[in-house]
Amino acid sequence: MINGKIGTAVIGYGGMGKWHTEKMMRDMSERMELVGIYDIKEERCDLARENGIYVFSSREELLADERIDFIVVATPNDLHKEIAIQAMEAGKSVMSEKPVTMSSEMLEEMIDASKRTGKLFTVHQNRRFDPDYLTIKKIYEANTLGRLFNIESRVCGSRGIPGDWRQKKAQGGGMILDWGIHTLDQILMLFDDKKLLSVYNQVTNITNDEVDDGFSCELRYEGNLTVHLYVGTSNFIDLPRWYMQGENGTAVITDWDLNGEIVMVSDWENRDAVPIQAGVGLTKTMAPRTDDTIKKYPLPYVEKVSFSAESRLYNNLCDAIEGKAEPIVTHDQQRRLIRVVEAMFESAEKNEVIKF
Repeated sequence: MINGKIGTAVIGYGGMGKWHTEKMMRDMSERMELVGIYDIKEERCDLARENGIYVFSSREELLADERIDFIVVATPNDLHKEIAIQAMEAGKSVMSEKPVTMSSEMLEEMIDASKRTGKLFTVHQNRRFDPDYLTIKKIYEANTLGRLFNIESRVCGSRGIPGDWRQKKAQGGGMILDWGIHTLDQILMLFDDKKLLSVYNQVTNITNDEVDDGFSCELRYEGNLTVHLYVGTSNFIDLPRWYMQGENGTAVITDWDLNGEIVMVSDWENRDAVPIQAGVGLTKTMAPRTDDTIKKYPLPYVEKVSFSAESRLYNNLCDAIEGKAEPIVTHDQQRRLIRVVEAMFESAEKNEVIKF
């Protein structure tokens, strides 16, 4: 502790590592004191110095600093386990960037280290606080659409995989371990009360042959609920961010800015329709409902989560380190998440449905 504050450090000063230091200095300054960072790349160290941050000469020097209580691991994915265990054995609490690690076996080693040392170990699952996800969550929990039977979550880009370690299989690259972790965590938390029955996943290798640059995954839950997860990096026209179907209506969120709507049936008895011209033929089945049988509603308001509002996750970390609360992101949640990720990889490799 430093003057009553939790002493912190970040290992890995790339994009997310820099983000964490800014979070600590800007939003958490009343509870956290950033001691410094370490990165193997000298240009990242120079950037940290330019930003007024102390740079340790080695990982070992950082871990030996008794002022540090808490460390964020923001390195390439293959190093998360090694560094996290070293940090806990050095007496530091740890938050790993996602994915926590690359296999269930590795994760158990990290959890064992947490139990052995008595130090907090958790993961930065920050997308649980995204406003688009919280909006979908609000619609679901309010049972707005009635019995849910289909939900689709998509993230679309058009630049392929970033040109760094994310293109390397050995370092844990690819979209399943990148955006897939976020979208899957959201769904697993949303349907925490439901049993997952099976996983079927297909991957794309359009811009990269070593790792997946996109995927399409179908999760089947009990109660005839189907979830479609899609991440693509070659989409020049974006698909809707969320599409949710229930027995009483449909909800759509088209983008990060929460554009979208809810359309609900208002008159179930009026089912008749006038045939419409569809291509070269007529259809009555696919004729749209008339305005007098439906009602349109705006998406329920969810306060947009700003950079500082996500501090509820960081405040929970501080409370957990001080023994006042349990961490929001638990070991069992990560166990389940990594097991589903492993099922996704297995399904894609075998082109089979994996029973879960």
